[in-house]
Amino acid sequence: MRLRNVKGSREKISASAFVIHEPEQQKGNWSEVFGNDNPIHIEIGMGKGQFITTLAQQNPEINYIGIEKFSSVIIRAIEKQDELQLPNLKLIRMDAEAIEEVFEKGEVARIYLNFSDPWPKDRHAKRRLTSRQFFARYNTILKEDGQVIFKTDNRELFDFSLEEVVEAGWNLENHTFDLHNSEYVEGNVMTEYEAKFSAEGKPINRLVASREVKGE
Repeated sequence: MRLRNVKGSREKISASAFVIHEPEQQKGNWSEVFGNDNPIHIEIGMGKGQFITTLAQQNPEINYIGIEKFSSVIIRAIEKQDELQLPNLKLIRMDAEAIEEVFEKGEVARIYLNFSDPWPKDRHAKRRLTSRQFFARYNTILKEDGQVIFKTDNRELFDFSLEEVVEAGWNLENHTFDLHNSEYVEGNVMTEYEAKFSAEGKPINRLVASREVKGE
């Protein structure tokens, strides 16, 4: 469920120093934006920003970019940044379909997808962030050893995603249908949705996929 329209959100977004307003101009130059050559991790569909803000606080040696297309949601992440002033976190308001226009080949080290829109109708499958079409986009911007990490409470979407990883020619490094009762829970950072669903007793699905690196 998305937030209702927040009055003045577009104006606040336009005025924020933490939002990259013309991200296409930074393609291939994100190290200059951050002022260092640290690895870049991005979250597509960051919601209110709890997850990526926590990661940026915990890992100052990594640069984070949060991507969200809804103004009424990204404004909450901006408010967090106004308070924390994290130098290793930038925000972008955009549709993920244009991601190849924003990042150069091999510029990103890791992609996080958390509780993405399931787009339940079959005709909308290619819009799912774990579709083979999106994995093709990720394949372009990720480093050779880059990863995609996906979490969801939606089992149907997760089953679809497991199949798409294989169809896209990627490696399925690991997966679990109950993250919080698995060996992979150590170090896990929860999103707002994850905390809510976990409190309700819903299992969280998680997978890690990596690019297929062909031998010589």
